[in-house]
Amino acid sequence: MRSRLLPASTLAAAVATALLVSGCGSGDDWSRPHAKPTAVGTPGPGFFPAASPAPEATITPRPGSWNGVRPSEGYRVVLLTAGDDPQTKTLVSAVTDWAEEERVSLKTLTATEPDQFIPRISTAMDLAPDLIISAGNDLIDPLALVSANHLDQQFLVVGAELAEPTANVTAADWAGASFRGEGLGMSSTYDPATFTPERAGRAVRAGAAAVLNGLTGIVIWLD
Repeated sequence: MRSRLLPASTLAAAVATALLVSGCGSGDDWSRPHAKPTAVGTPGPGFFPAASPAPEATITPRPGSWNGVRPSEGYRVVLLTAGDDPQTKTLVSAVTDWAEEERVSLKTLTATEPDQFIPRISTAMDLAPDLIISAGNDLIDPLALVSANHLDQQFLVVGAELAEPTANVTAADWAGASFRGEGLGMSSTYDPATFTPERAGRAVRAGAAAVLNGLTGIVIWLD
């Protein structure tokens, strides 16, 4: 009788994948296609700029103008994270809190070594989420390399930004959180103390509201 046991290498790969991807939210297993997500609610006055912003432009929405917007239930999001510094941990907590509050179907991919950054981004895209959210400065340069070649995948960077984002990369940033890649170095205005839970939460909500309303490829600047 043929053994039904998995080969050791296959079993190890399955275990590694299970450890790599963690999820929370609506219980959606992502195994089947789902309806295209929509924005529930509309942004308040002052969210949209008076004129359509140019690619790579920076806009400053009125504070709180995004509060009335949430994704339709089952919105599929992959959180990409790298780094164990307090700033990154604050951003990760903000994303997971938002996902729980808004019943977002969330999977988290963590990269712990530089040679994992691009493979983790590729894994995230293979999951075909509605949105990939990036938290951690170490991911900025890898995202700049990958995102421009996958224009059908939406990305949201919180607490940092790409130097030259394509139309599928939106950032939510603020004074004190202005890292744009190793080639440009750390801005002289970078201030870890500005990474508060409240500000990180606003960045996630404002950025998600922008993506849901088709306002992408720009920087959402928070006060």
